[in-house]
Amino acid sequence: MRISRNKKALSPVVASIILIAVTVAVSIAVAAWMGALTFTFMATEQLTITHIEFYPSGGTSGTHLNVTVSNTATSASTVSEVWVNNVRRWTGTEQIDANGEVTIDVTSAWTSGNNYEVKIVTSKNNPFYYTAHAPNI
Repeated sequence: MRISRNKKALSPVVASIILIAVTVAVSIAVAAWMGALTFTFMATEQLTITHIEFYPSGGTSGTHLNVTVSNTATSASTVSEVWVNNVRRWTGTEQIDANGEVTIDVTSAWTSGNNYEVKIVTSKNNPFYYTAHAPNI
């Protein structure tokens, strides 16, 4: 049996070079895609309500809360809403730098001895919760 050579086929050297070029191009595309995913996942928000201060207005109740918020993330975050017991009580834009802290004055009626759930919402629509007990006056 005789092996015939087809003159229209690529040489093994040219075929190998094309395969290596395609492999390198695909690996560069995958590396760029994975790098973009890594930066997206690393830019998360991490806010913590560290303290809530209840301001009495007379008797055993009050109308103001001071909510202290800390940012423990590596990038700045913006608080856009504060909710107290599922009622929006504050709307605005309060930017907190990385490793920074801010205090927001919230107008909300409160009664001595009750528990209050405070939720802050960021501009990226991420909620952060804290439950506080109003002091007995």
